Amino acid sequence: MNHRTGNRPGRSVLSRALAVLGVFSSERPEHTITSISQATGLAPATTHRLVAELVEWGALERVARGRYRIGIRLWRVGALAPAARDLRDAALPFLQDLASATGHYVHLVVADGPHALFVERLPGRIEAAVRSQVGRRMPMHASGPGKVLLAHAPADLVAEVVARGLPRLASGTITDPAELAGALADIRTTGYCLSRDEMTEGASSVAAPVVGGSGQVVAAISVVLNSDSKNLQPLVPVVRVTAAAVSRALGAPGERFPVSERSR
Repeated sequence: MNHRTGNRPGRSVLSRALAVLGVFSSERPEHTITSISQATGLAPATTHRLVAELVEWGALERVARGRYRIGIRLWRVGALAPAARDLRDAALPFLQDLASATGHYVHLVVADGPHALFVERLPGRIEAAVRSQVGRRMPMHASGPGKVLLAHAPADLVAEVVARGLPRLASGTITDPAELAGALADIRTTGYCLSRDEMTEGASSVAAPVVGGSGQVVAAISVVLNSDSKNLQPLVPVVRVTAAAVSRALGAPGERFPVSERSR
């Protein structure tokens, strides 16, 4: 998107640098000087100077053919955010156990506005059709962990997600608001979500919520496997137990989502 506000009078150097960083996304992780200039409205010379300074500091790095991407130093700074660091540190041992026990890909996902943000991904021994990567955002309605987060989100966020539209990513994506509302209600009742061919064709998932010290859902854990696996139900207890263990590690008050007979 070209806002053409990059050179407006009074705009600080910092705001221009942040505008440069803001054009990078999981959908478009690499840019050229020209594309950054077009996206920010900054003059090419200004863009070139800012990009050079950001590369020198480590916020950006140059890749082949004059393209740039986010640098590792900026990632390290972001990893210092207490909420993200504490969540990942608490969850990682349990995620590793889950990946080892099931052999499947394991995800840790949080809400980022109206999107689901993948903050950890552990590979499994069993190959599966997986589109996720750490730092990537996906529509909340189109994945198991995203729907878990949406099921426990404030009503205004649910309304925003619906208002933005429910695009179809794969054959199983829910695109009808009424159907989505029913699915979210089921998740709140059962404490887990089964998903088939919603984000990626050929991939299924089992997801469950993680509760933080405030008693609110702060993340979702999921395992991903191929959709030719006919019965997902046997994975429900182990995913829910893992989510409950992470919740306890975060200081969640009590066990908000006990493993019931319905999930066994």
